Amino acid sequence: MNQKIFKGEQMATTKKPAAKKPAAKKPAAKKPAAKKPAAKKTTAKKPAAKKPAAKKPAAKKTAVKKPAAKKPAAKAATKVAAVKKPAAKTATKAAVKKPAAKKPAAASSDVKFRNLFDAYKLGKLPFTHGYIISSFFSENTNYSIYEIVSYAGVKEIFPTAEGLTFVTGGKKLYVLVEHDTYQLKFQEPVSRAEGERIPKRFAELEIITARNQYKVMVAKEPIESYGSFTILKPTGVNFSIVFYQLPDVYSTVTSFFVESLNRMRKVPESDAKHAAKLIADTIKKSMGFEGEFNPGK
Repeated sequence: MNQKIFKGEQMATTKKPAAKKPAAKKPAAKKPAAKKPAAKKTTAKKPAAKKPAAKKPAAKKTAVKKPAAKKPAAKAATKVAAVKKPAAKTATKAAVKKPAAKKPAAASSDVKFRNLFDAYKLGKLPFTHGYIISSFFSENTNYSIYEIVSYAGVKEIFPTAEGLTFVTGGKKLYVLVEHDTYQLKFQEPVSRAEGERIPKRFAELEIITARNQYKVMVAKEPIESYGSFTILKPTGVNFSIVFYQLPDVYSTVTSFFVESLNRMRKVPESDAKHAAKLIADTIKKSMGFEGEFNPGK
C-alpha cells in the first residue's frame, strides 16, 4: 500500500504539474492585451475626425472674396473716369469753334490788300471793316467804271452764283473813266446804256479832264445799301480787291489808283495822281468808319 501510496503520491506528484494548468491563465492575461486594440480604438480618437476644423480655410476663402467684391467698385471708378472724358472733348470742341475771331486777325501790316475771292477761300476776309474796289472795264475801249465799297460789322459772308454776298450794310462810291473818243459825252451817266451807266448825274460828280482829253468822274457822295450787298465775280481783266483797314490804308488806295488809271486806263500820270488823291480823300471823308461803321462807337 505504501508503494501504492507512494505510487499514488508519485502519481499525485506527477499530476501536480498538470495542476500547473493555471499557468495557462497567461493566455487570460493576454486578454487584456486583446483589450489594447479596443484601447486603440480610443486612440483612434475620432478627434482625428476633427478634420472639419480644417474647414476654417474655407472661411478664409470668403475673406479672399471680399477683395474680389472691391473690384466692381474699381470698375465703377473707371467707368466714371471714362464718362468724364467726353466732357473734356466737348471743351476742346468748344475752343475750336471760334473761326469768326480768327478771320479778322488775318489782316497784318505786311499784307495791305488781297484778291477778294482768294481772301475768302483762305479765310482772310476782315469781318470788322474793310474796303472793296471792283472794276468793270470795256472790252473794246478804255471806258471804265470802278465801284468802291466800304463795310463794317459783317454778320455773314457766303458765296452765290453771282459772287459773294455780305450780310451787312455798306456804302458804294462810283468812279467813271471816259475815253476821249466816247460818242455820248453829253449824255448823263445815269441815262447811258447797260455796262456804261452809273446812278449819278454830272452835278453829282467831280470831273477831272486829263491832258489827253480823258475824263475821270468821281461821285461826290457814296450810295448807301442796307441789309446786304453782293460783289460780282470779275471776268476778263476785271478785278475785286479787298483792302484791310490799316493806318496807311488811304495812301495804299491812292497808290493803287495811280497805277490802275495810268497803266491800265491810259490816264496821264500827273492826272492819274490828281484823280487818285481825290478818290482817297472822298473815301476818307464820306466812307470812313465813323458812327454806324465804327463798332467802337
